[in-house]
Amino acid sequence: MAIDAGIAVTNNKEKPDLGEHPNLPKRKKSIVWEYFTVETVGAGCTRAYCKQCNKSFSYINDSKLAGTSHLKRHITLGICQVIRQKNQQGETQDTPNPPKKRPRATPGYAGNGVSFDQSRSNHDIAKMIILHDYPLHIVEQQGFIDLVRILQPQFNPIRSDSVEEDCVALYVREKQNLLNLINGIPGLVNLTLDLWTSNEAMGYVFVRGHFIDGNWNLHHPVLNVIKVPFPLSDGSLSHTILTCLSDWNLEGRLLTLALDKSFSSETLMGNLKGFLSSKNPVILNDQFLNQNCYARVLSHLALDALQAMKETVDKVRQSVKYVKSSESHLEKFIELKQQLQVPSKVDLVLDDTSRWDSTYHMLLAACELMEVFACFDTADPDYRMTLTMDEWKQVEKLCKYLKCFHDAANILTLQPYPTANLFFPEVSKLQVELTYAAFSDDPFLSGLIKPLYEKFDRYWRESCPILAMAIALDPRHKMKLVEFTFSKILGENAEPWIRTVDDALREMFIEYNIQMLPFETINGDDEGDEIMIKTELCPEGSLDDSIYLDDYEFYISDFVGNQQFKSELDEYLEEPLLSSHQEFDILCWWRLNGYRYPTLSRIASDLLSMPTSTVSRDSVFDTEIRKMDSYRSSLSPRTIEALICAKDWLQNKILPTDDSKAFVKMEF
Repeated sequence: MAIDAGIAVTNNKEKPDLGEHPNLPKRKKSIVWEYFTVETVGAGCTRAYCKQCNKSFSYINDSKLAGTSHLKRHITLGICQVIRQKNQQGETQDTPNPPKKRPRATPGYAGNGVSFDQSRSNHDIAKMIILHDYPLHIVEQQGFIDLVRILQPQFNPIRSDSVEEDCVALYVREKQNLLNLINGIPGLVNLTLDLWTSNEAMGYVFVRGHFIDGNWNLHHPVLNVIKVPFPLSDGSLSHTILTCLSDWNLEGRLLTLALDKSFSSETLMGNLKGFLSSKNPVILNDQFLNQNCYARVLSHLALDALQAMKETVDKVRQSVKYVKSSESHLEKFIELKQQLQVPSKVDLVLDDTSRWDSTYHMLLAACELMEVFACFDTADPDYRMTLTMDEWKQVEKLCKYLKCFHDAANILTLQPYPTANLFFPEVSKLQVELTYAAFSDDPFLSGLIKPLYEKFDRYWRESCPILAMAIALDPRHKMKLVEFTFSKILGENAEPWIRTVDDALREMFIEYNIQMLPFETINGDDEGDEIMIKTELCPEGSLDDSIYLDDYEFYISDFVGNQQFKSELDEYLEEPLLSSHQEFDILCWWRLNGYRYPTLSRIASDLLSMPTSTVSRDSVFDTEIRKMDSYRSSLSPRTIEALICAKDWLQNKILPTDDSKAFVKMEF
């Protein structure tokens, strides 16, 4: 018997001409060829023949290899009549045993030259538990133990307290990597506080950092999860922030703080602002410390609108629930819809009251089918929840403004945390819509929207100047969109608002220049370098204050006295606007143009990373505070923080890999 390319061929048969198929991979000899021979029956066609019954099977056709699975089935499943007959007659001495797969080497066994690593397996299990929110005691469950023993007999089962230590150890290692990243960023950090509750009288404050690194990548990691008494108090909130500042070396490096103000009183917010001012350098008189959560503001407005029409909304909900409660009701509804020739293709949906967008979509679908609902009592006499046409018209008006809130919130769902330049147009657009409705001649619409307008107007007036500064650093708009928007909303009163934004930008520009002063050359010669050297080498207070102040006065005179001097800010604002297009990446633009605007790019880095919302994008439409489940609440605060923070860091891949542990600082 000759063997070629792993195929057995009898002396009475010719070998298949594999030279015509150069692309066919060489195959290891299979046990199946103990039961089959092959024969070339034509150009590019080779068939396999059973040695027992001589039945032929496709094997090679042109350049396609059929494989051996169908040949194995012929032998092992008793399809071969000769083998089946011999088995029935007990003639097994000449009948070969059915083919079996050769045992394969299993990675991880010492016999293969690869040693099993128990500690690495423990690490991977800890990582799995963190990423998928598995309970720590999963490692003690019999099903898990049995599975792992099948996969790797050498694995030693571990206890839940041991895997808890592994999870915390992983968290500590990743925390150090993140701390290295934060220490290397050139700018400031923004914080958001989000409050969760639990079944106990305790809350959990999620502290998230927002910043841009030296390569202009935006990061938003969860920094701390701190257990606090609920409701919040001055002391617990201050303790939370102090813990974060201390853990992450952020004292003096905080730009903004955002939280849901509905959780706190004016007194608490005032005390918090004073506390932060003592821990942080003042920028623009602390205007940035104490921002409200945009998502929560929109949720409160939507809930207020729904509450104002609670009775009518409940009627719609009960009508939808009735139609969807049985197949017969739904069939009657669809049949009536077809009879009335209502063109809508939407399906009725029952809302989830924990999400206001769900209620909006329920009302919207019901409005499209209002004609069917209005006549449904004729098709189903048991239906008695008919709304009047006036009520349906009111629901339509409600949906129009719920859509405004929904569109305004959607920007928070498109990406985890958008850059701050995107919010000024959205917030201002909503302000315009609510203003028109609040002062409408329609008494119903005015009565519904005016209370919402008054609440949102307070948010707009507090937040718009800061958001306007962010949009001014978008080279597609600069101050032009600010001027247009304020003029549209405020009319003849717009000028003071425009001047406020312009003055704030210039003040911030000077403050950042002062911070960078020791690293720049003053007067354009070596004198600045001399001052920097003296500052570094002389003991504190030994440098003549008059020398420093004289140079500083000369430096800022360029900004306040020399009309012919143009700062970076002036040059930037006077350059033509970039054309607007959807693919514009503002962080990429500032990374490429930072050499032209070294000071302004530092400001852009800090302002563009400024968050407007404290919640994650899957909670934007929530109507309730998120709650920590009972299992998580039973864990120690240290373990809860480790599990939640490590999951966030691993999922968002914000940490350095083994090949890249150094982060490049941007030089200005």
